[in-house]
Amino acid sequence: MRLGLALPTFGPDARPEGIIRISRTAEELGFDSLWTGDRLLAPVAPSVPYPGVDGVMPRVYENHLDPLLGLTFAAAHTSRVRLGTSTLNALWQPPLMLARSLTTLDLVSHGRLDVGLGFGWMPEEYTAVDVPWDGRGARLDETLDVLEQYWAKDALAHDGPLFTVPDTVVGLKPHQRPRPPLLLAAFTPRGLRRIGRRLDGWLPGAMPMAALLGMWATIVKEAEAADRDPATLRMALRVNPLLTATPTGPERFPRAGTLDQYIDYSRAAEEAGVHELFVDFGQMSATLDERVDLAGRFIEGLRAG
Repeated sequence: MRLGLALPTFGPDARPEGIIRISRTAEELGFDSLWTGDRLLAPVAPSVPYPGVDGVMPRVYENHLDPLLGLTFAAAHTSRVRLGTSTLNALWQPPLMLARSLTTLDLVSHGRLDVGLGFGWMPEEYTAVDVPWDGRGARLDETLDVLEQYWAKDALAHDGPLFTVPDTVVGLKPHQRPRPPLLLAAFTPRGLRRIGRRLDGWLPGAMPMAALLGMWATIVKEAEAADRDPATLRMALRVNPLLTATPTGPERFPRAGTLDQYIDYSRAAEEAGVHELFVDFGQMSATLDERVDLAGRFIEGLRAG
């Protein structure tokens, strides 16, 4: 199982120095990847509760960097680790502009990009960019149509319900062929079906292992129904530790627990066949020094097992 680490693109350490330190720490410690998320607003009173422990959005989201620019900066200070988005809210910009940005990042990183897409959770962010909250699934499907054409063809034309791209030559191509891996964060039956039928992998969040494997079985079944090889799909599991001084019971874990509990959970994920797992120690109140220390203890604990 590959191991990843979240970049500090949220909160007080969302600064050039923070990105450089975590990026270099990841390579020095032997992590395989770096990941960043996407946030546009921090509303004073969001209309939808945050999908977390208490429904309150973490304060770190009040300070947020552009995810693709953050990864580009990390790419310039690393040479080995892969660079992923978990997740990039792809519907906030026209697909042609998204294709250009993603292709550029894949080129400048020499093919290290993993494109993890998602919908976000706040209608207010969609309002701010003048994109409707309703119809997100159809908008994503058409966005994927444009991305796939952009990467596969030397000429592109698209005339869809939402987007129109006139006939154009496409000279810019990604380093990875035929395209950078496309993963999706989804948990509904329709979302899992979309992953199995047209994407390259799944971006779940930490949950009880039985639930995780049940959803993955649905993705595998959908891939088989579409005559796709499930073995080509991958799962990259996000873990947002909320560390406690004493072990928590099953009613709280993996929402909260000790570092040893998260290490044991990661071992169980590896045994269950999870392809990649990455941790974000920036979702709680932790200094940059503490994040580096926790990353070292986490990977050492897994290696010791």
